[in-house]
Amino acid sequence: MPIYIQTKQHLNRLQDNMRQLGLWQASPPPEEAFNSIEPFAIDAMSATEWLQWVFIPRMQALADSRARLPSRIAVSPYIEEALKETEGLGLLLAPLLELEKLLQES
Repeated sequence: MPIYIQTKQHLNRLQDNMRQLGLWQASPPPEEAFNSIEPFAIDAMSATEWLQWVFIPRMQALADSRARLPSRIAVSPYIEEALKETEGLGLLLAPLLELEKLLQES
């Protein structure tokens, strides 16, 4: 199966799991939050906001356009630390870990 399709499957699963855990938001953060230059927009967004409004859309856009996907991503350590108190964290991390593995092996 092409890497682009697999990438989108992992992203869709991440999105579904965020919804299941009640972490999916109806409204985006304020516009200025998207101007952050900090890694993961840590100064302007929560970890789940960054996943929903930055990471997932950017990765989906790369996959949709069949652009070069990053071969090294390390999102899961940040999410694991930032959301260590979140119930169901394993459900959130599973698709991220699978995506990281997929991209590193490609």
